[in-house]
Amino acid sequence: MKTSPETHEPLTSWREYPIGEMQARARDFHEDMARRRSVRSFSDRPVDRALIEACVAAAGTAPSGANHQPWFFSCIGSAEKKAQVRKAAEAEEASFYAGRASEEWLDALAPIGTDADKPYMEIAPWLIAIFAQRRGGVDAGDDRKNYYIHESVGIATGLLIAACQRAGLATLVHTPNPMSFLNTLCDRPKTEKPFLVLVAGYPAEDAMVPKHALKKKPLGDIAEFL
Repeated sequence: MKTSPETHEPLTSWREYPIGEMQARARDFHEDMARRRSVRSFSDRPVDRALIEACVAAAGTAPSGANHQPWFFSCIGSAEKKAQVRKAAEAEEASFYAGRASEEWLDALAPIGTDADKPYMEIAPWLIAIFAQRRGGVDAGDDRKNYYIHESVGIATGLLIAACQRAGLATLVHTPNPMSFLNTLCDRPKTEKPFLVLVAGYPAEDAMVPKHALKKKPLGDIAEFL
């Protein structure tokens, strides 16, 4: 790696902790994330915009190809706009459940109990439509090719979900397919591809989650130490 005073600066933001504290912090984070649930029954309790801004700002710190940060977050809080998103999403979902999805896919979804009805998209205080930018750059207004776009946006989305969880918000990942209607509703250019919609807010008091979704693979099934 080539470095020079013109292109690099000393790493000053790094914080090192005693090993005991490192282990405790890792355990605490795991325990917090292990409580995370995909919620499909939201309260209409308002969530302050500043809280969503802080979570999105955290997502924006994610690493990305060539540091181009190829993402855009359309944070939808207006009742009118949420209703439009729900209507368009349900239309795509109805087509999915009525014939586009294979029997194998529908069988995999059956234990979760999902269907084409998405009332939470209007009830929850925020919908965050995440877009992957095919072109961009380090500075706003740049028009260069972006690299490792989906990997970069996926990492940023993971940070957003974690930030919401740490803040005390429930979330749900929603991926209607196709999602091109989001470009129109959010006034985003065709060079941006909708990645997913993150529903965020407080869970309803009577919220329930499928038992099927509580089963997580243990460490031994997802990792190997060589």
